[in-house]
Order: sequence, then structure tokens, then C-alpha cells
Amino acid sequence: MPRTNQVTIWISQLDRRAYAIAVGLSVGVVGAAIGLLIAALGPLLAMAALLGLLAGLYVITDVRIALYGIVLIVLLLPFGILPVKIAITPTLLDLALGGFLLVYLCQWMTGRRGGVKLTPVHALIAVYLMWLALAFALGLRHAGPTSSTLRQFAETILSISLVFILVDLLRSPAMLRRLALVILLAIGAQAVLAVALYAAPDNLAEALLVRLSRIGYPAGGVIRYIEDNPALRERAIGTWVDPNALGGILATAAIIIAPQIASRKPVIRWRWLTLLIFSLVALALLLTASRASFLALLAGLLVIGTARYRRLLPLLALAALLFLVLPQTQDYLDRLIQAFQGADLATQMRLGEWRDSLNLIGRYPLVGVGFTGTPDIDIYADVANMYLMMANQIGLSGLLIFLLAMSGVLLYGARHWNAAKARPDFAAIHLGFHAALIAALVNAVADLYFFRLDFQSSITWFWLIVALCLASSRLASQRAPEPV
Repeated sequence: MPRTNQVTIWISQLDRRAYAIAVGLSVGVVGAAIGLLIAALGPLLAMAALLGLLAGLYVITDVRIALYGIVLIVLLLPFGILPVKIAITPTLLDLALGGFLLVYLCQWMTGRRGGVKLTPVHALIAVYLMWLALAFALGLRHAGPTSSTLRQFAETILSISLVFILVDLLRSPAMLRRLALVILLAIGAQAVLAVALYAAPDNLAEALLVRLSRIGYPAGGVIRYIEDNPALRERAIGTWVDPNALGGILATAAIIIAPQIASRKPVIRWRWLTLLIFSLVALALLLTASRASFLALLAGLLVIGTARYRRLLPLLALAALLFLVLPQTQDYLDRLIQAFQGADLATQMRLGEWRDSLNLIGRYPLVGVGFTGTPDIDIYADVANMYLMMANQIGLSGLLIFLLAMSGVLLYGARHWNAAKARPDFAAIHLGFHAALIAALVNAVADLYFFRLDFQSSITWFWLIVALCLASSRLASQRAPEPV
């Protein structure tokens, strides 16, 4: 007899007095726990903790809900941590990834899932994972790891491992469409937050963001300005703390949304809502003043217009013309010109970092210096270019493996593009994911957040895009959903 039935029978056989005592004790324990939680955290955070507990219990019942939880945390609360310190203080993303992996493994152990579905590109990603581990181990010669570095590196490995799990998990176009819908709604919410906080008075926006300090966010100084100069224009940050990191997320998400505007079967039934979300995301991106992200958005839109939706090209040309002539965009245009001329302080600092990075690569070209520190006092690994930073930390060999893996993802997608193009419910999703990956790779030329260990949500988002590219390519030529 199932254990739940045994418990039900035992409860039903209790006499009224014992039943009343049991109910009273249960209510008392729950009430005391809630009271203690309110006293320790305050009513708002206590309510959030209770809702989080209920959400966590629901998440472990369905692997799809666990996956949606990862997306929501990455896009809305990327730096949140558990407000209660246990032995360690896990991030919300750690909990979401752990819950997702637990539910996925439970499906295997209970026999609900069978047969692993992978692609040939996964071999290259596996080699990249092994090289990361080797570079980390060799880097220990230069400096010992801290607990933070070990945790962040483990999180990075887990985030990259999502590429294997998601391709196996997403076995039907319907699942992929639902995930795309969650992404659209979540990034739309982040765009609303970013625009609203940007429009609000600085003291009000600061007060609202500081409330997040209870879950690991900065306790002050969160408002950001161009070149960190309060005399210049403010930059939108949303709940991402860093405007450049937010810009990269918004640019890639906008590219996922863009094909839905012209799709015959968009994931959101109301096309006007899709257009509204895209407009909000694009506006938030402009308010971040991230030039690399703006160019990444442009590159992704050109890919989409050239590959499939050529009717978007005249609209893109019109938008470019307006950008060139409108008075409201002249400051942004001037900063873009300064970037190409190397005339502003931020670009000059980037160029200086690039020169120092080439010096480091010249000394340690093969495997880099690892993730724990540099052996020489006159060099440093962080540089505002993901590819140079990779060469710094995992060497030119690791960078080559990464580029081969990304080329494999794009070539695999191109191979299945004709099959995806023939399916109205699938073409926009397939193209959007691959164009978003191209946008991320373009954005990485002048930013580092898709590889920097302390920006785990950015890393997770990048590899989530890679996983969705491979999953959509594998499903493109599939005629019927595969059984789980």
C-alpha cells in the first residue's frame, strides 16, 4: 500500500482529541516559523521567502517548471542570493540550477526518461569543457583558489552542461515554443523595470534598488552614468547592476523576439504585444548606452532580414535613417563615432586593456594563466573583450576550441535551416536563436560578461542560447515529437 494512503488511514483513525492536538501543534509550529521569519527578515522578505518555498516545492514536481525558473531568475534577479545564510549562501541561480538538475536526474532514476538525444556538435563542447578544467588545474600553479572562485567555476561548468541536458529535454517543437514564450515575457518584464527605473528620480530608483541588498545586491551607489561621471547621462541597469551586462542580455533577447514580429505563427497570438515587447526591449537597450550591445543588435537584425524576413530590411533602413537624423539620438550617435575613432575615455581604456592582454598572451600563449590569478604583477586577465579574456585565461588553444564549437553550432543550424524554414511554427524560433548567438558573439568583441566568472547569469544565458540553437536544429527535420 502506498505510504500516502497509510498516512491518510492513520489520520482518519485518530480520535477527535488527538486530531485537535495534532492540528493545533501543526498550526503553532507553522505560525512560530512564520513569525520568526518575519522578525528576522521583515514582512516583505518573509513573504517572498514563503512564496519562494512554495515555488520551489512546485518546481521539483515538473522539470519544465524548473527550466522556466532558471530563465526567470537569469533575466529578472541575476544576482539574487538566498536571504538566509546557512553554511554557505547559495545564489538563487544555484538553487534553480540544482533543482532543475535534481528533477532531471530523478526522471532518469525513476525510468520516466530514456535514451539521450545529442548532436555531433556536443563532442566539441565536451572538449571545451575538458580544456576549461585543464586550464583551471594548471592555473593553480600561479595562485591558490578561493572558495568564491571554486564555486563560480563549478557554476560555469554546470551552466555549460545545460547544453547537453536541454537538447535531450526539449524533444518537441511545442516545448521549444513555450520556452520562447517564457523568454519573451521575462525579458519584457526586465525591459519595463529598466525603463521605469531610468525614468524615476535618482533618489527613488536608488531607494528601490537598495531594497534588493537583502538578497545580495549592492547597498548603495547603484545608479550608473556614462564613464561613471554623474555629470554625464544616466545609464539604465534594471536589476542587472551593470549597464553593459544588461545591454548584452537585451540585445540577444531582442533578436530572439524580432522574427516573431513577421512570423506566420508567432509564439504570442497577439502580434501587437510582440511588437510592444520588442520596442520596450530596444528602448531599454538604447538607455543602457552600451555601444557594443547596440552593434550586436544591428548585426542580429541584419542576419534575420537577410536570411528570411526581407520585409524587415526596409523597416531597419528607416529606423537607421531616423537614428541618424533625430535630435534625441545625436548624443548616442556621437558616442558611436567616438568609439570607432578611439576618442572617448571608455574606448581608450579598452584599447589599453587590449594591449596589455596581448602582452599576457605573448608570455602564456598555449594554456593561459587560469582562473585563480596571474603569475606576474604587471599583467591582469580581465579585459573588455571576451576572446582576449579567453586567450588570457585558457590560452589560444582554448579560444580555438571555443571558436570551433561555436562554428559547429552555426553550421549545424545552417544545415537544418531549409527544414526549419518549411515549418511556419518553427522557422522564426530557429532563426531567432541562431541570430541571437551571432549577436552575442559580436557583443563579446567589446565586452566580457559571457565569460567572466562573477557574472554567472550572463554565462548561463549565453549557453542557454547555444543549447536552444542545437535543440531547434535537431528538431527542425523531425516530423513528429519523440516520446520521453
